[in-house]
Amino acid sequence: MKISKEKNTRNSNHYGAEILCIGSELLLGNIVNTNAKWLAEQLAILGIPHFRQTVIGDNSFRLKEAILESSNRAEILITTGGLGPTPDDITTKVIAETFNTKLEERSDILIDLNNKLQHKESRLSESQKKQSLVPKGSKIINNSTGTAPGIIWSPKNGFTILTFPGVPSELKEMWLKEGAQWLINNNFSKKKISSKVLYFTGISESTLADKIPHLLEKNNPTVATYASTGEVKVRITAKGDNLNETSKLIKPIEQELIKLTGLKCYGEDNETLEQLVFNLLLKRNETIAVAESCTGGGIGSKLTRIPGCSKIFHGGIIAYNNSIKQEILDVPEEIINKFGAVSKEVVESMAKGVHKKFKVNWAISVSGIAGPNGGTKLKPIGLVMFCIKSPKTLITWEKRFGSNKTREDIQKLSVLNALDRLRLSILMES
Repeated sequence: MKISKEKNTRNSNHYGAEILCIGSELLLGNIVNTNAKWLAEQLAILGIPHFRQTVIGDNSFRLKEAILESSNRAEILITTGGLGPTPDDITTKVIAETFNTKLEERSDILIDLNNKLQHKESRLSESQKKQSLVPKGSKIINNSTGTAPGIIWSPKNGFTILTFPGVPSELKEMWLKEGAQWLINNNFSKKKISSKVLYFTGISESTLADKIPHLLEKNNPTVATYASTGEVKVRITAKGDNLNETSKLIKPIEQELIKLTGLKCYGEDNETLEQLVFNLLLKRNETIAVAESCTGGGIGSKLTRIPGCSKIFHGGIIAYNNSIKQEILDVPEEIINKFGAVSKEVVESMAKGVHKKFKVNWAISVSGIAGPNGGTKLKPIGLVMFCIKSPKTLITWEKRFGSNKTREDIQKLSVLNALDRLRLSILMES
């Protein structure tokens, strides 16, 4: 079998792995390509360099072209999708054609199909039997939950293809049981790669980058910034012989980042602002309620995603209409008439009202102009007012997020800003 010679026939011009995801539904945006992300993470865990991801529709010509291109530069090509009994499941057939190799019917796959489909061999349809055809000399990757097996095949020196179904659960099981182990056994797994992600808010990506130019120039660990609405992520990635070594490389960089940015760094890896607020209030045995206008319950929604949130979150009022502000939150009509619904005076009254109604330690209120209409010269779209009523103080502030932002962005930025200021306020009173 060609596969057995792989580790002795490496081509020095080929390096690293590529991921090829197959399926027109991916190109059309009908489904999100979570497989590529997961495989990239798995390659990093194994320490296998990974340089390219490609998505190809169910088209034989373009698929063949992509496979040939990969075979001229990579050691490993990992494919997902296009395995199965339907006419658009063309991956195995095209791979064989690309390298002028015939397909052979494997009796072990036919037996497995019969057992799974509860048929006798003679009753299997031709489309079902198609799944038993693989390139001559390939190794089978068993699929215990689905019908389509994968293959490991080296059609040329220094190049190996591993194929997996597009169904994420099948891919993951097949990778973890057989695919990853084969790569390890054949010495593809080299240096270990691990990462830590730090999350920042209240600071722009450019400002953060200006603080850490010396870190961004490092080679091992590497440091990279990524911006999203209202947040910046910094990923620290280290390469070493083992995870203990990579951890030691990451730690001093992490400490320096926190020292340079202080409380702008709010969490690491999968931590969220709402989880941190929950943890802080739970530790203090304190409670909170919200009064929201322009965010439409976004702050409360974030907090209620956390299991056990009722221990700290008593509830909230979504007060869009001014009559709700008056009748439920006890905001005086004359204050609204004099200062407007988006004002320091109104959000203070909203916070006091929800604090009293829900009998909590903390209350937060928000009112703003999310657009796309309703802005004026004095109060433009993107103006948002906030108030926190805490055990010791009453804090009011405004943010001008800009009229160029979408309604969704202004709402998201408002929620993030409210939760971050709440986090800082709780820490200040701790």
